[in-house]
This record gives sequence, C-alpha cells and structure tokens, in this order.
Amino acid sequence: MRKLLLIGMGPGDPNYLTLQAVEALNRASVFFLPDKGAEKAELKTAREEICRRFIKSPDTRFVSIDIPQRAPAGDDYRAVVDDWHARIAARYEALLTSELADGACGAFLVWGDPSLYDSTLRILDRLRAQGLAIDYEIIPGITAVQALAARHRIALNRIGEPITITTGRKLAAGLPIDADSTVVMLDGDETFAKIDPADLEIYWAANLGLADEVLISGPLKDVAADISRTRRQVREAKGWVMDIYLLRRGGKAKA
Repeated sequence: MRKLLLIGMGPGDPNYLTLQAVEALNRASVFFLPDKGAEKAELKTAREEICRRFIKSPDTRFVSIDIPQRAPAGDDYRAVVDDWHARIAARYEALLTSELADGACGAFLVWGDPSLYDSTLRILDRLRAQGLAIDYEIIPGITAVQALAARHRIALNRIGEPITITTGRKLAAGLPIDADSTVVMLDGDETFAKIDPADLEIYWAANLGLADEVLISGPLKDVAADISRTRRQVREAKGWVMDIYLLRRGGKAKA
C-alpha cells in the first residue's frame, strides 16, 4: 500500500514549519507539488523553497500536478466543487499510481493545515472510496487563523466568548447576532465592505508569511475602503491574493 504524508506547511513563511513537519519532510521519497499555473507560480515556489531548505536526501523526487481551474460557482456551489474535486482526483490517481511505487512514501505540502478549508483530505478519501490502495498521515501545521492573531498581537477569543470561523460566502448572509469574534476566510467578494459596520472592529491580513504581507486594523467603518483598495492593489500586482480577517464586536475589550 502507498503511504502519503499530508504536511501542514503554515501560511507561507518556512519558519512556520513545526519540528514534526521537518521530520516528515525527510520521510518521503516523492513530493507532489500542486501547480496552479503561471499566475500562482509563487505558491509552488514557496513549497519548493521549503523542500530545498529542510530536505536532506539528494534522491528525493518532485512531481508537479497541474490543478484544473474551478468553474464559476453559479447557483449550485456544492455541485461545482464536487465536479472540480473529481477532476483533481483523476489527476492525483494517475500520478500516484505512476510515480509512487507500492510500499513507498509520498507527501503533499498543504498550505496552512490540512484540516481547515483545504480539500486534499477529501480528494484522497474519494480515491480510497474508489478503491485506490493508499493510506495517509496528517502532520498539523500553523493555520492562517493563528498567524493572523499573532501578527496583529491579539487573542482570537475574549474571556468566556466563542470564536466562529466561516467563509465570505456565509458572511454574505449576515453576521450571526450572537457572534463575538468571527474569523472570515475565502472572501473573494470583499464581503466585509458590504455588511453593517456598526460596532465592528476588523483585523485584516493579506498574504501572511510572504514578502508582500499587509496588515490593516481598526473600526470597520473607517478602514473598509482602505482594505478594499489595498487588496485590489496586491491582487493586481501579482494576479492573486490570499486574505483573512477577524471581525470583533465592540472593539478590543469587553466588559
């Protein structure tokens, strides 16, 4: 049976890797590196830099996986994502069977952590359900959620209060009435600029852990326009942007 390591690499900076992740990097003989095209080449480059820095064996092989583009979400988001995952799974299966020998150990470097808004696990489970003989081990990584809090020097939660982690798509339906601290990921539509800003603070970051990291924070009503402008500038400069933010009611402190 083929063995795969899903190694959480953190949000970009090689220094975010854990000691467990470094050890796992040196257990694998083949690394599968997602390739999302020229526009997002920096994401692949970040993975390659981690491998160069931490892998000791000169015999380690690297295999690129061309990732197909997802169709526009339309009215049936889940169906579109399921179709996309099926196409990715077909490419994974072809390369896993041709590039990883039975009994060998391969690895994926997963941005952030494999358990949070990443689909590698789901795709491998799909392949297992289809009969591909693979097993996997998860090496947890530092998430963008943790890095966001660290870079803004804040705690994610306030005393006795919950944290919600959601997406821009869900936020578009409205911030839950009882939400105290809400982390929003995958917000390509700048939903923060479309909700009622009253009594909300925002802690925003783009491209955490990369050279062009940007941080902005303050009352949402005061900084939303600045965030939108900055976000678009980052996207225009490199063709993509990965951002995340925390919305908090009533500022930093709560009585």
